[in-house]
Amino acid sequence: MESSRRFSGYPRAQKGPETVYAPVADKNPALKGWSLIIAAKLVNYSQTIAQATWSNAKFGCVKDVPGLHEYDWRLQPIVTPLVPDGVVQSKAEITPELHERQSDDLAGRFHSAADYHELFKSGKLTPLQVAKGLLPLISRGQDPPAKYESAFAVTKEELVLAAAKKSTERYAAGQPLGVLDGVPIGVKDDMDVEGYTSHMGLKFNPSDPFFKPATSTIWPIAQLEAAGAIVVGKLVMHELGSDVNGCNPHWGTPVNWNNPSYYPGGSSSGGGSALSAGLVPIAIGTDAGGSIRIPSSFCGGYGLKPTLHRTHTMKSSICVIGPMAATANDLAIAYRIMSAPNPEDAIQGSFALSIPPSPLTKKTIGIYRDWFNQASKDVLNVTEKAISYFTDKLGYEVVDITIPYLLEGQYGHSAWALTEGLDHRRSHAVDPAHPLANVNYCNQLLLAVAGCTPAVDMIKFGQLRGLLMEHLAFLFKQHPDLLILTPTIPEAGWKIEPGDETYGFSDGNQTIRDMMYIWLANSTGCPAVSAPVGYVDAEVGEGKLPVGLMAMGEWGAEEQLLAWAKEAEGYLNDASEGGRYRPKEWADVVEIAKTTE
Repeated sequence: MESSRRFSGYPRAQKGPETVYAPVADKNPALKGWSLIIAAKLVNYSQTIAQATWSNAKFGCVKDVPGLHEYDWRLQPIVTPLVPDGVVQSKAEITPELHERQSDDLAGRFHSAADYHELFKSGKLTPLQVAKGLLPLISRGQDPPAKYESAFAVTKEELVLAAAKKSTERYAAGQPLGVLDGVPIGVKDDMDVEGYTSHMGLKFNPSDPFFKPATSTIWPIAQLEAAGAIVVGKLVMHELGSDVNGCNPHWGTPVNWNNPSYYPGGSSSGGGSALSAGLVPIAIGTDAGGSIRIPSSFCGGYGLKPTLHRTHTMKSSICVIGPMAATANDLAIAYRIMSAPNPEDAIQGSFALSIPPSPLTKKTIGIYRDWFNQASKDVLNVTEKAISYFTDKLGYEVVDITIPYLLEGQYGHSAWALTEGLDHRRSHAVDPAHPLANVNYCNQLLLAVAGCTPAVDMIKFGQLRGLLMEHLAFLFKQHPDLLILTPTIPEAGWKIEPGDETYGFSDGNQTIRDMMYIWLANSTGCPAVSAPVGYVDAEVGEGKLPVGLMAMGEWGAEEQLLAWAKEAEGYLNDASEGGRYRPKEWADVVEIAKTTE
């Protein structure tokens, strides 16, 4: 049965051309140390070399796609679910099942918002105790350094303690604001939080007028704070969000506590690290090319990339703000609160609430086999077992699908993302004539190459986006409530190599491979969620490597994705081999807080 929901900007449902998915190895040189420094200087001083690098990265291949002139430009993939006639829009409800706590004897159990809420209500613990217990673990500037400080760029002790004190008083008076009241959360360092400076992963420059404390808090974070959540700090990120490994020479790379010999993923790297360590149950990230879902997958958590502009209208056609969480329930709680309609945001404020699926809804999984099977053998082994559980135990039907021009679409997305990044950097540079003066060598290289992108190629990218959106609309019409499943990342981890952090590094081949599946949701504006479904043994270091499975849905289908993530959590906890894995150095914040005064 076709969906009865109404949309603004919904693409026509038209099947795209039949194409073959046959990736060819990329030939981008891996650069670090002096080779990176020299390459960065060359592309900045020689337009010829920069153009050759741009062409070698295959950023110009989209213009060769035949028949693109027949498609409308989609320079912004805005598809808005509309509020039904006669319905008064309201906030999403935090329904009773989201208050349910997991069993105390569950293997690999992480603390959730519901755990904190119950402890606070019972008087066994207070938000102020939690804040006092957390701050010594995460605050920079201590001697010796705090054990978990790599995840946090800045903590404002006075702000954290003041908010925790007010929350403690509300519980004492029997008037908590809800399940998030007093719960610690972290926020990526590219979003404004009143009193905090947003560094975007850049080295702090006190003479830069853009490095100043925010005077107001961005809408999604303000909604979480209004629900009582306590921002305990700004989270470290990959500089400018320009890569997916999380390496940051200026701030230090956040630790992936599942196995510290591997990167946490980026660019919301601090969020992945903080969740894997158990420091917070919820972190808020941004995602322009997998930056929520990749660290969630690498670090064994849950991450939701919402529909474009669902939580906040960003100055981007690919980037969104969304939640990362240690449990599926907390992912849903954070999403429902932060997606409250903003009356001062004409685009975000017009979104109808996402609707949870009916128990009678037919469950359909779409798999493009040639694409899916590009993942490594160990990732395929884990994800295929999970899919068998969905079909055998939960009643999902698997249908084979195809999607055209995935190779060209990914290169187009990469060029688009870097071009947006260059524009943003120019807009925020002290000297717009030298916008790359304060960025690391990796970004000097990437953004200088992005400057070679012609305007006509951006138009062609927009036309290919239109083609892909029409084909997805065709699939969603053919199979209502379809979820397109892929591994989140084709590899289980990204090894840290000696010398990576000296200046950073650039490995375009690995970056492109790790973004193989996630870019499509960004380019088309669709929502997608990553959930851990198992683990593989690591080649180096101590600890297992999580494997994520990703579902992408129709525009506005966040609640359907959250319901699927909850089912995936049931598989991981109760049916997968060994259940959920908890890192050896996981911090039991509840027990630590109980020892504070």
